[in-house]
Amino acid sequence: MRKAEIGIIGGSGFYQMDGLEDIEEVRIDTPFGSPSDSIILGTLEGRRLAFLARHGRGHKYLPSEVPFRANIYAMKTLGVERIISVSAVGSLKEEIKPLDMVLPDYFFDFTKKRESTFFGNGIAAHVSFSEPICPVMKDAIFKAAREESVDVKKGGTYVCIEGPQFSTRAESEFFRKMEFDVIGMTNATEAKLAREAEICYVTLAMVTDYDCWHEEEEEVSVELVVENLNKNIEAAKKVIKRALRYIPVERKDCGCANALENAIITARDRIPEEAKERLKLIIGRYL
Repeated sequence: MRKAEIGIIGGSGFYQMDGLEDIEEVRIDTPFGSPSDSIILGTLEGRRLAFLARHGRGHKYLPSEVPFRANIYAMKTLGVERIISVSAVGSLKEEIKPLDMVLPDYFFDFTKKRESTFFGNGIAAHVSFSEPICPVMKDAIFKAAREESVDVKKGGTYVCIEGPQFSTRAESEFFRKMEFDVIGMTNATEAKLAREAEICYVTLAMVTDYDCWHEEEEEVSVELVVENLNKNIEAAKKVIKRALRYIPVERKDCGCANALENAIITARDRIPEEAKERLKLIIGRYL
């Protein structure tokens, strides 16, 4: 039974969504283990939401430890068709200031040890990922942010590093020369899995600092990140609430819902029964 249509994944400092009604807390087991935390279901602006704290409430998971596959699979289990991902990022450009928000178009994945696919172990698939962000979702968030008078930049590239350490100055300068816009540690992995699960995905990136390249600004630290996060989170909640008015109920203006249509390469009669069962929720309609 479908219990939610829109998922919200809260990053560092964003551990709950205010204003939810008809609240229900659920725990979900998946073939990929348990999600980061129980999922909070509730209604906001007439839309049924599923909220999950990416790092767990109390922040117990490092970026590399986040059970990304379980998180996305759990959202899929609840019937979620769209995910708004809220994340803290550092700015790699002078014009993108701390406390701004960014809606990136692309990811550049510098991670090294993430499980970033549901496939393998008897079944191969290759989804298109040239445009990783759902354009419908991005437009809705952008419109809402402007109406909430938030300084928001539409477009750009999010470079995703392994962490948990922040960048060295040499790394930060390299990323700037590559003309990336913001830097974070989680969203590339999430976006890949959301695409495989045929879930629309958008990143709402909250800028907390200038990484470590800016000589005139304070170097990135946990204290600085947390201070600016707390200022940005309340604005992000307002943006999400308003954006719910602009996110259409039906998915017909993006290709996210059919990402696997031509992606599964393995001959159907060669897919192991165990793999079919493990991925039934994701690939069932194509078998």
